[in-house]
Amino acid sequence: MAARHHGGPGAMNGGATVLAAGCVLWRRSPHGDGGIEICLVHRPKYDDWSHPKGKLKPGEDVRDAAVREVLEETGMTCDLGPELPTARYPVDGRQKVVRYWAAEATGGSFEPSHEVDRILWLRPDATRRQLTHDRDRELVGALLKALRVSRKDRSLPAD
Repeated sequence: MAARHHGGPGAMNGGATVLAAGCVLWRRSPHGDGGIEICLVHRPKYDDWSHPKGKLKPGEDVRDAAVREVLEETGMTCDLGPELPTARYPVDGRQKVVRYWAAEATGGSFEPSHEVDRILWLRPDATRRQLTHDRDRELVGALLKALRVSRKDRSLPAD
C-alpha cells in the first residue's frame, strides 16, 4: 500500500508520522592526527545543535533525501556509508522517524541561511558535549563503531 501524503513534505500515513533522513557527517581531521571531526548544524529556529537532517519530499528516496539535506544545511557533498540507528521521537503530537547514515564529507563550503546559521566541526568527545539532544549523542557512538568496522585500516579515536 502506498503511503498517502498529507500535511506538508515528509508527513506521511494520514499525518501521523513525519519521515525524515539525515547523516552524521564526518571528515578526516585536518590536523593530520588520524582522527575524525563531526559536523554539527545550529538551527536558530530551535536554538539547538544537531546532525543535518530533514523531511522527505513526496516520492523522494530516503538516501537521496539524506544527501540533499547535508548539502542544503552544510554546503557539503558527501559519500554515504553504513546506515546508523533510526531515531524515533514525538514532534507536535506526531511521531517523527529519522533514518541516518554515516557520511564522509567530500567537498563544499558552508553558507549561512535562515534554517542553519552556523556549523561546527568537532572531535567526537566535543561533539557529544555540544549536541542538544541525547538521541543525537547516541549516533556519535554508532558512527565510531560503524567506521571501525568498515575502515579497519584507519586509526580512529576512541571517543
